[in-house]
Amino acid sequence: MDLETPLRSLLSDLGLDLYDVELAKGTLNVVVTKAGGVDLESLTKANRAVSEWLDVNDPIPGRFTLDVSSPGLERKLRTPSHFQSTLGEVVTLREIREGQPTRRLEGTVTAVDEKSVTLEDAEQGSVVVEFVAIERARTVFKWGAEAKPTPSRGIPKSSSTSKKG
Repeated sequence: MDLETPLRSLLSDLGLDLYDVELAKGTLNVVVTKAGGVDLESLTKANRAVSEWLDVNDPIPGRFTLDVSSPGLERKLRTPSHFQSTLGEVVTLREIREGQPTRRLEGTVTAVDEKSVTLEDAEQGSVVVEFVAIERARTVFKWGAEAKPTPSRGIPKSSSTSKKG
């Protein structure tokens, strides 16, 4: 059953966007976003609404755990639209290459189409990777961004001092 369409509609009514939905290892992961960020109250409402919808519609046979969350600082990338939303951002991925070792790449996303993503990797240069060859990928959050210059507090700073004497 297609869960994406009904969940997208349900979450839209709450002012949220569906970023991803995936059933893996007995857990239904529903990832939501919202302009300005997702707060705890929004996640609680989304969890309740999705849980109630699942109880009524019962689209998944057997037992599973529901996990509703935001994508976080380092978002998981699985679909072409996920990669499209990262144009100009730094991502890291593991590329599976037939007959060769898995290659780890990190670079800025420069292009995305329906079949592949292009990264500008510091070591490899421009690299095109087909989505079917991506084992896993995520955005990269850089801690400790460059420090902003501090404004002068009216005290002249000098690198040398001189004495008149």
